[in-house]
Amino acid sequence: MDLSKHLRAGDHLFVGEGPGEPAALMRALVERRAAYSGLTLFMGLGAHETLLPEHLDHLRLRSYGALGTMRRFARNGQLHIVPCHLGQLPSYIASGTLRCDAVLVQLSPAGPDGRHSLGVVSLHLEAAIAAARTVIGQVNDQMPYTHGSRTIAPGELDAVMMASEPLAESPAPRVTPTERMIAGHVADFIGDGAVLQVGIGTVPDAVIACLGDRRDLGVHSGVIGDGVMALIERGVVTNARKHRDQGVSVTGMLYGSHRLYAFADANRAIAVSPAEYTHGQHILGELDRLISVNSAVEVDLTGQMNAEVAAGTYLGGIGGHGDFVRAGHRSAGGRAIVALPSTARGGGESRIQVRLRGPVTTARADADTIVTEYGAAELRGQPIAERMRRMIAIAHPEFRESLARESREFMPHGF
Repeated sequence: MDLSKHLRAGDHLFVGEGPGEPAALMRALVERRAAYSGLTLFMGLGAHETLLPEHLDHLRLRSYGALGTMRRFARNGQLHIVPCHLGQLPSYIASGTLRCDAVLVQLSPAGPDGRHSLGVVSLHLEAAIAAARTVIGQVNDQMPYTHGSRTIAPGELDAVMMASEPLAESPAPRVTPTERMIAGHVADFIGDGAVLQVGIGTVPDAVIACLGDRRDLGVHSGVIGDGVMALIERGVVTNARKHRDQGVSVTGMLYGSHRLYAFADANRAIAVSPAEYTHGQHILGELDRLISVNSAVEVDLTGQMNAEVAAGTYLGGIGGHGDFVRAGHRSAGGRAIVALPSTARGGGESRIQVRLRGPVTTARADADTIVTEYGAAELRGQPIAERMRRMIAIAHPEFRESLARESREFMPHGF
């Protein structure tokens, strides 16, 4: 497809992310990228190889994080990070704080009403479509028709490319014994009727594997994968006790196997919803017993968390970290759990630090429960000295003595 009729040099272009990336449209874009010199792309989670470092000779790249294949661009110094909570993105786009001239979006085939769905990814796409001068759709006959977001009439599209391509799949993670130990401690906080926010990856998968004997769990998350599908099929996740969206698992993105995407097709028990709904504090505030499970690169002894930078390289993102940590902390009967292994670099480095070596993604005032393979440190309502004692107790034993010594030097009066 020739996009020259629709895109202009200097445009700011939003692109569907993860398995929602319109790969065929992206291939058409990069093949003639010299014609759009100065075009700025805004992309989220990268799950394809369509955009490569050499393509940024004429294009510029922005994101809210270095997630998936975006990490390679961060390592090359080619990715410009916009620090923001994922729940803020729609309002930034609507207000023009983040300029959006055009959108490339992947859509499902038209449903019974003749309109297309956003398929496996919504998040900030609704806001981008509403703000853009030009909306270009890739209609993929392998994209499931999902509920939860606004649908798109054919007349709203300025150009359409038909495609038949498998969606990007998230590989099944290999869970280590350490991650199983972490998951066991996390699962101790998840009772019947809890509403889960879990991501994808080894620790979330390990947590989900511990929940087979729970009843009537709910789901309200930024992304869900095959593990949640398995709990729905087993009758563990029913969403029966949620005050909002009873009977429906809510997410901003589906990212897993082909079987997950087939499971979601026309399934009213799955809602793929915009970020202002999945991450909005006014919505999350209505969810009792919300258990948010997130991770971090490192946590300091007072509870400050860095989820963005490791060894000087940007490899994460703010994303929904702050949105869900705050929501889980404030939820009646809820928890905000941040789970991570106690060490990095083959055990040679503690991920619990006296001082963070990277940015503060989430403040210590929002810290609730930190979990490693050595247990859980419950920090809410605790003074700094007690927080430090509890954090040292869940650090790797090889680092506890040095952490205690450095903490006395750093904060001699204990506070």
